[in-house]
Amino acid sequence: MVLIDSVSRYVDGVLNQDSIQEESFSKGNFLEYPQYTRPEIFEGEPVPEILLSGHHEKIAAWRKEKSFEITKRKRPDLLKN
Repeated sequence: MVLIDSVSRYVDGVLNQDSIQEESFSKGNFLEYPQYTRPEIFEGEPVPEILLSGHHEKIAAWRKEKSFEITKRKRPDLLKN
Protein backbone atom coordinates (compact mmCIF):
# COMPACT_ATOMS: atom_id res chain seq x y z
CA MET A 1 0.00 0.00 0.00
CA VAL A 2 2.87 2.36 0.73
CA LEU A 3 4.35 1.72 -2.69
CA ILE A 4 1.01 2.31 -4.42
CA ASP A 5 0.50 5.55 -2.48
CA SER A 6 3.97 6.87 -3.17
CA VAL A 7 3.83 6.09 -6.88
CA SER A 8 0.21 7.02 -7.60
CA ARG A 9 0.59 10.53 -6.18
CA TYR A 10 2.78 11.34 -9.21
CA VAL A 11 -0.02 10.46 -11.65
CA ASP A 12 -1.86 13.57 -12.84
CA GLY A 13 -5.31 13.88 -11.34
CA VAL A 14 -4.78 11.43 -8.47
CA LEU A 15 -4.21 14.22 -5.93
CA ASN A 16 -5.51 17.75 -5.91
CA GLN A 17 -2.64 20.27 -6.06
CA ASP A 18 -3.81 21.81 -2.78
CA SER A 19 -3.31 18.44 -1.08
CA ILE A 20 0.42 18.28 -1.72
CA GLN A 21 1.47 21.89 -1.16
CA GLU A 22 2.73 21.33 2.39
CA GLU A 23 4.55 18.03 1.97
CA SER A 24 8.30 17.69 2.37
CA PHE A 25 10.21 19.22 -0.52
CA SER A 26 7.08 20.83 -1.98
CA LYS A 27 8.47 24.29 -1.21
CA GLY A 28 12.20 23.98 -1.58
CA ASN A 29 14.62 21.63 0.08
CA PHE A 30 13.17 21.67 3.58
CA LEU A 31 12.02 18.77 5.70
CA GLU A 32 8.51 18.86 7.11
CA TYR A 33 7.61 20.63 10.34
CA PRO A 34 6.39 18.65 13.40
CA GLN A 35 2.82 17.33 13.30
CA TYR A 36 0.53 17.45 16.34
CA THR A 37 -2.91 16.06 17.11
CA ARG A 38 -5.15 15.46 20.11
CA PRO A 39 -4.78 15.32 23.07
CA GLU A 40 -3.15 18.68 23.70
CA ILE A 41 -0.63 17.01 26.05
CA PHE A 42 0.74 13.60 25.10
CA GLU A 43 3.34 11.78 27.21
CA GLY A 44 4.19 15.06 28.92
CA GLU A 45 4.73 16.96 25.65
CA PRO A 46 2.29 19.83 25.10
CA VAL A 47 1.20 21.11 21.72
CA PRO A 48 2.90 24.50 21.15
CA GLU A 49 0.56 27.36 22.13
CA ILE A 50 0.92 29.01 18.72
CA LEU A 51 -0.78 26.03 17.08
CA LEU A 52 -3.75 26.40 19.39
CA SER A 53 -4.06 30.14 18.78
CA GLY A 54 -5.97 29.99 15.49
CA HIS A 55 -3.75 32.74 14.04
CA HIS A 56 -3.01 31.34 10.58
CA GLU A 57 -0.15 33.69 9.69
CA LYS A 58 1.69 33.01 12.95
CA ILE A 59 1.13 29.26 12.55
CA ALA A 60 2.53 29.40 9.01
CA ALA A 61 5.59 31.31 10.27
CA TRP A 62 6.07 28.76 13.10
CA ARG A 63 5.88 25.88 10.62
CA LYS A 64 8.41 27.52 8.32
CA GLU A 65 10.79 28.16 11.23
CA LYS A 66 10.50 24.58 12.54
CA SER A 67 10.95 23.19 9.05
CA PHE A 68 14.20 25.14 8.71
CA GLU A 69 15.41 24.06 12.18
CA ILE A 70 14.72 20.38 11.48
CA THR A 71 16.40 20.57 8.09
CA LYS A 72 19.43 22.34 9.58
CA ARG A 73 19.73 19.70 12.33
CA LYS A 74 19.03 16.55 10.30
CA ARG A 75 20.00 17.41 6.72
CA PRO A 76 22.26 20.51 6.60
CA ASP A 77 23.42 19.39 3.17
CA LEU A 78 20.03 20.43 1.76
CA LEU A 79 20.62 24.03 2.82
CA LYS A 80 23.78 24.38 0.75
CA ASN A 81 21.70 24.64 -2.42
